[in-house]
Amino acid sequence: MLAGLDDEQRAVVVAPAGPVCVLAGAGTGKTRAITHRIAYRVLTGEVRPQHVLAVTFTARAAAEMRTRLAQLGVQGVQARTFHAAALRQLRYFAPRLFSGRELPEVVDSKARLVGLAAAKVGLRADRTVARDLASEIEWAKSSMVEPGEYPVAAAKANREPPVDPARVAEVYAEYERVKRSRGVIDFEDLLRTAIWAMEEHPDVGEQIRSQYRHFVVDEYQDVNPVQQRLLETWLGGRDDVTVVGDASQTIYSFTGASSAYLVDFPRQHRGATVVRLVRDYRSTPQVVGLANAVISQARGELAGLRLQLVGQRPAGPEPDLRVFPDEPAEATAVAQRCAAMIAAGTPASEIAVLFRTNAQSQSYEEALAEVGVPVVVRGAERFFERGEVRQAMVALRAATRTTPPDMPLRQAVVGALEAVGWRPDAPPPGGNAREQWEALAALVNLAEEYVTAAAIPLPGAEARPATLEGFNEELARRAALQQVPTVEGVTLASLHAAKGLEWDAVFLVGLAEGTLPTTYAKTPEAVEEERRLLYVGVTRAREWLWLSYGGARSPGGRHRRPCRFLPALDPEAGRAPTRPRPKSDGTRRRVAVMSCRVCGTTLISGADRKLGRCSTCPSTMDEELFERLREWRLRVATEQKVPAYVVFTDATLTALAERRPERLEEMAAIGGIGPRKLGLYGEAVLALIDGADIDDLVQKNLG
Repeated sequence: MLAGLDDEQRAVVVAPAGPVCVLAGAGTGKTRAITHRIAYRVLTGEVRPQHVLAVTFTARAAAEMRTRLAQLGVQGVQARTFHAAALRQLRYFAPRLFSGRELPEVVDSKARLVGLAAAKVGLRADRTVARDLASEIEWAKSSMVEPGEYPVAAAKANREPPVDPARVAEVYAEYERVKRSRGVIDFEDLLRTAIWAMEEHPDVGEQIRSQYRHFVVDEYQDVNPVQQRLLETWLGGRDDVTVVGDASQTIYSFTGASSAYLVDFPRQHRGATVVRLVRDYRSTPQVVGLANAVISQARGELAGLRLQLVGQRPAGPEPDLRVFPDEPAEATAVAQRCAAMIAAGTPASEIAVLFRTNAQSQSYEEALAEVGVPVVVRGAERFFERGEVRQAMVALRAATRTTPPDMPLRQAVVGALEAVGWRPDAPPPGGNAREQWEALAALVNLAEEYVTAAAIPLPGAEARPATLEGFNEELARRAALQQVPTVEGVTLASLHAAKGLEWDAVFLVGLAEGTLPTTYAKTPEAVEEERRLLYVGVTRAREWLWLSYGGARSPGGRHRRPCRFLPALDPEAGRAPTRPRPKSDGTRRRVAVMSCRVCGTTLISGADRKLGRCSTCPSTMDEELFERLREWRLRVATEQKVPAYVVFTDATLTALAERRPERLEEMAAIGGIGPRKLGLYGEAVLALIDGADIDDLVQKNLG
């Protein structure tokens, strides 16, 4: 169980019972560490598997955890989302909690009921406003804010509701009445009801706590107040809990999530074991270096928990930064590059195009369809709820009555899909049609995986025949857990939807001010969350990373500046990193990383990069040399009849006086000294640093 783990992962696995906090950077193997910890404790007899509850935030992550535990020979551990765990417990205890009745129906979406509630209080709300109101109500309930408390709480949280806060409170209160009258509950009610069940029914609380004694919480930085309250209620004063999180990946504050619980964990649990995972096994050192450069400038409370990742993979290509005249040109270039990569052998499923807002998706869907590249849009309709997938599953169930028992599974699945119009070797043109074809192709691939899994069972399991009946059962299980198969297509996703995923090649697009950070980020805290979004995007890439933006939104539009979180650009090989306004021609620019020569922090601002140190770090400037440089500059500027700053700026003179270069190459490493100025003044400056007479240098320079 300890073989193949690094020292920090091993420390997680063998940590004693009690509170454990794992600060795990992107790609550092956190799932491996925590599943090995659970398995280690089970196999050494420290805990029983049925007494462990592991909670995370997506059904996919929970399924991955169960799969890994099974591969380690551990069965019976409950790994679920907060909502799935609460739902399971409430359904079991429903007869006791609801006077013999079943748990009320859980509504999938609030928007329709919110729209009805708005109408009842005299507020006209179209579909967009209804969705925004639903989001506000979801935030309030997740934050344990009641309708009457909403206006004050929203103001404190800097919320920007779609209507007056008092009107939101009215709609919220009416929404609760509408739900009660219809006998339904929503997803937040699941968690609140589970808390109520344990707190108001001691016998229920005692039974649940006797069942679950050891807890693991993944993505702890994303916990909201009601989820934290549920966790504390499950624990019931006990402290055998392992939490795992990364403050630098806190990107869901707008939903009520708070990394304060992760930040405060060591203070709330005295004597807690704290382990930091920083060895990045996902990305190349080049990608890791850029990620560190982006997050190193973070400010605020969460910056204290940022992790400096250390890349463990072999070197790869430098990240690319591409600048285009406008967004349509950017989308076209991205689509063409995707097509070229696929033609060269990169699977489409290993390529992702990530953007800040879902509204950016459409142009990339169209551009990729234009070059014949299939796409998968994450955050859209769930895979098993797609019309063509539901129809295919009906056909597969029907095929069990007519398929010969000795027919190979793949052949049986293909035959059933052909009955609904799918052809294995005829992917259709057009974006939507191709996406539907790829969804059914994923079912065929899943059948092949099922055959392999049946032939090579998990430890402790027996080999089983790969039948169509068994495959239908597997599909039903996956549908219930939303365990989605891999669909062959380039992934289009928002940065939020990409959290927890990874690809060989990632395109980060639309990296312009106003888009990232969004214009809605008006507070320092909101801006820092936008920085963390970019960090999450960068760390999704394993090998190849493209960063781009359009100089304008549309052809001929107003020019935009690049995202402020990007390190400065190095437009010419062999030159010092500078940050000019780049040409919008789509040419490649290397992302250069420069560190403070005093403290080692990555430098982002142009002034700091020119100095070669943070502006707050102590200066090593030679004051006498600085004054001689200023006098020389003034003499040269006067003779040339130009302002002094045209020769060199004060910041450049300060850098020269601090760094005292001895060769032209060292001068070229100072921002603001390009080839032209190096040719005009380089030899004179070096001589001046060496103690030459100013009059002689001025005459020589002018001559």
